[in-house]
Amino acid sequence: MNNLEKNSKIEIRTDGRKSYDIILKDSFDDFLKQMEFLEIEHKKICIVTESNVAPFYLKQMYDLISSKAAKTITFSFEAGEKHKQLKTIEALYEELIINHFDRQDLLIALGGGVVGDMTGYAAATYLRGIDFVQVPTTLLSQVDSSIGGKTGVDFLQYKNMVGAFHQPKLVYINTATLKSLPEREYFSGMGEVIKHGLIKDAKYYDWIKDNITPIKEREHEAVREMIYRSCLIKGDVVERDPKEKGERALLNFGHTLGHAIEKLKDFTWLHGECVAAGCCLAARISQMKGNLTEEEVKDIKEVFIKFGMNGDISELSIKDIIKTTKSDKKMVGDKIKFILLHSIGEAYIDMSVTDDEMENALKK
Repeated sequence: MNNLEKNSKIEIRTDGRKSYDIILKDSFDDFLKQMEFLEIEHKKICIVTESNVAPFYLKQMYDLISSKAAKTITFSFEAGEKHKQLKTIEALYEELIINHFDRQDLLIALGGGVVGDMTGYAAATYLRGIDFVQVPTTLLSQVDSSIGGKTGVDFLQYKNMVGAFHQPKLVYINTATLKSLPEREYFSGMGEVIKHGLIKDAKYYDWIKDNITPIKEREHEAVREMIYRSCLIKGDVVERDPKEKGERALLNFGHTLGHAIEKLKDFTWLHGECVAAGCCLAARISQMKGNLTEEEVKDIKEVFIKFGMNGDISELSIKDIIKTTKSDKKMVGDKIKFILLHSIGEAYIDMSVTDDEMENALKK
């Protein structure tokens, strides 16, 4: 990975060649310049967004793109995980067909993880694949879901069960968009940020703990450094394993039980909140296997609590949680591909986690 300018550009390489850049800026002023290589003056462009994001950024993005592109249209859907379904994708397909989009044209995902996942999936499947650009506007999407080419939709309440790997042509992160996020939405992104330190970089985890106040107050330098370091970790992993055949699975730390909780909570918890709960449970199982100390597990939980994620799942049935993990797409045969910690900063794949171990962790 080659970062050409400190804290502003990260180059992602897959299969030995450059795939796309991650650009970090504090405005959209540089967006058209970064898009020049796509020659949008010859393309039709559809900006895809959702109802929470549209009032803040859709007009600004439309004005930018329409000043250069051959034709610009927009597609906005109702915000929320419950709309991350194939019927929303079908409505987008119809809009693209009506406007005669062809394989040379382009989609722009303007929004959080739901927008990015769905736009990427539509791009992967419309006419067997067209280009798309990620413009993530939430912390969670900036540090995680916009990077790596995972796209998809939920199916019958099973999270991300239908999808495809389809790399974006560009990821453009405007850190100023975080100022418009509600506090809960912003803190939810910390579920993935803290996860990055836990699985790959103990020093980064310590840095997060040392900078809790400036991060919570969204101080520019701290936020920029945090996003940059998380993008480096995520990008480094997906470069080596773009289609999750091995190491990339480590990024699923906290997600096995987290996804089960998310489903049983009927998506009333945000994704990062569920990941936080899952990380604490995975840390507990790691401690039960002799890898972490009791103090380290408590420390991990305290960090999440400081960002408003207390992981209280006491009203959920332990049996239901364990049962729901068995429908997770990370199952291999009849075994769950669990991600645990050898130590803070060093994750590994464990196929031996039993129902009893999950039950004991959940009871605690």
